[in-house]
Amino acid sequence: MSDAAQPTAAEVRAAAEAIKAALDHHLEAVERRTGDDDPAVYDAFNALAAAAEFYDELLYDRYDEVTPFEIPGAEDSLPPYTGPEEPKALSVLIRRDYAVVEPPRLLAQAQRIADLDPDERAGGSAAVVGSSVHAALGVLFGEYEPDEIASRHMEFGLEEGDSTLWVTAAEELPDAGEWLGAPFDDADPQLVVCRFDVSAVFDEDGSDGKPAGLVADSS
Repeated sequence: MSDAAQPTAAEVRAAAEAIKAALDHHLEAVERRTGDDDPAVYDAFNALAAAAEFYDELLYDRYDEVTPFEIPGAEDSLPPYTGPEEPKALSVLIRRDYAVVEPPRLLAQAQRIADLDPDERAGGSAAVVGSSVHAALGVLFGEYEPDEIASRHMEFGLEEGDSTLWVTAAEELPDAGEWLGAPFDDADPQLVVCRFDVSAVFDEDGSDGKPAGLVADSS
């Protein structure tokens, strides 16, 4: 950024004063809260997050410094919880992304599994596994639970990407087979009891110098 585009010292100071005011407003809203889902507390939280983010940007642009804390912005937080106070059921929604970075390792591991399966050998499909990434993935995820693959992904030639886990509340279990065709269509953020995100965007320090971390939102 050029010197002409840099914020002035007075603008940085004003942003700091705005954080102080937002902190006071947030505390007042918490002290006057009328319930767990008080919208005034939610709005005050978002205002504090916006003020902190703006100050952090100005501080970095002007002085090449960052704050020692990070408040998630409104786009990173969950909306107010509107689900049942005493859920009778819950859904755990998990997504984990992987890159296939070592296809030969993946193919070899899948081939080993297929060679030990008499049904695969008898059907003639075992020979295909070692030459098809598509077939190898089917064998791998058919043999191991997702949690085991997550803990052993490097053995299978995979590299972890982003992952997220949502725990959502419900009044009752859906009918058997009801959602299997589209398992994530009914994921309502307002029914999320807690959420945990893991991403390289939190694990790596970028050029802005902001701290890394694990995001966990909960209502």
